[in-house]
Amino acid sequence: MRSFCTIKKEVILMGKLAPTSIKYIIRARITAKGVIEKPDVIGAVFGQTEGLLGSDLNLRELQETGKIGRIEVILASKEGQTEGEITIPSALDASETALIAATLETIERVGPCQAKIALEKVEDTRADKRKYVVDKAKEILKTMLEAGETDVTEITSEIKESVRVSEISSYKGLPCGPDLESAEDVIIVEGRADILNLLRHGIRNTIAVEGTSVPPAVAELGKEKVLTVFVDGDRGGQLIIKELFQTTDVDFVAVAPLGREVEELSKKEVYMALRSRMPAKQYKEKLGKEPARERRDRRDDRRDRGDGREEPREERRALPPEEREFYLRTLDELVGSRAACIFTATRELMGKVPVSELMNTLKTVDDPHTVIFDGTVDFQLNSLAKRRGVKVLVGMEREAFATPLTVLTKKDLEG
Repeated sequence: MRSFCTIKKEVILMGKLAPTSIKYIIRARITAKGVIEKPDVIGAVFGQTEGLLGSDLNLRELQETGKIGRIEVILASKEGQTEGEITIPSALDASETALIAATLETIERVGPCQAKIALEKVEDTRADKRKYVVDKAKEILKTMLEAGETDVTEITSEIKESVRVSEISSYKGLPCGPDLESAEDVIIVEGRADILNLLRHGIRNTIAVEGTSVPPAVAELGKEKVLTVFVDGDRGGQLIIKELFQTTDVDFVAVAPLGREVEELSKKEVYMALRSRMPAKQYKEKLGKEPARERRDRRDDRRDRGDGREEPREERRALPPEEREFYLRTLDELVGSRAACIFTATRELMGKVPVSELMNTLKTVDDPHTVIFDGTVDFQLNSLAKRRGVKVLVGMEREAFATPLTVLTKKDLEG
């Protein structure tokens, strides 16, 4: 790049993304047969990737919501050829960031010129932060050991503490564990110190309400996550439980021993409290009180894992003969293939993919209605299908859980 006669640099700001929320940096190289400008590159990135991954991963919308940050473009031209770099910050999770990165290589023209974009790497910025913390801690440790005044065990604990603090993330302004968004089950605690203590003990799917008033962001999680509230063994903890019952769909309640706080519990005490968690319905009965509002229809996509959850309840609608025949015929064709077919509401085939790719594919297609596949319908697939608007799941077998979706097995269709 240094040998080029003309080097230009320009930063194109297409959205706002707080530096602290950046998780990954996408880096790519671009080469073009001709002279191109930065707006040409930006136009190609947005124009040629639009709709490729569905509306949920539309770059323009992601920038408007702060999930994708500014796009930096560096170009250099020489003798009618252009080369350069494209840098895209992302606050999406790893799988979504990887999909965005992969779309860049589908771009074939930039402006009037043939072009090729090659992905160089996707950097995990959090890994860099953790490396910095560890390296800095090593320096501190070396200095303190040379002074001969420090207990090694104490220093090691401080290093581990620093690394854990760096793992605390943020969700809509609230402190949370690093696995919050990817986890199906979420633990709601009172404050940041509670999250830190649970991180010490390997629990990463947490979020804090930061007070007795439940934020809307926490209430919204109840629409798609299995929620366990884990509070201190005092009156403040009880107030949080009562408000959560009124504002969202709590599934389980765990309470620290009387007079103890979650942030001070040992690993053994934390896991004992979580193993002893009580289903929300049972907890209300124990209190002898009902919440101020009627509990909305329970999210029925709950696994019965033998830990006290409500037994599955679901209503089975009568299938018209034509519909039953369609499901059974398609399922028979898939026997032994380990494949899945996704259909629209009018039974038009949207795609056929390996079962191993079904979950990722469902995240990217628009308006899927029916999924028929050679496999077992489990809780995880059911939860994703519900969020994506699927109405019917048809598999060879199914796990025991209740759901508002129509879930059918080969046995159901043949019976």
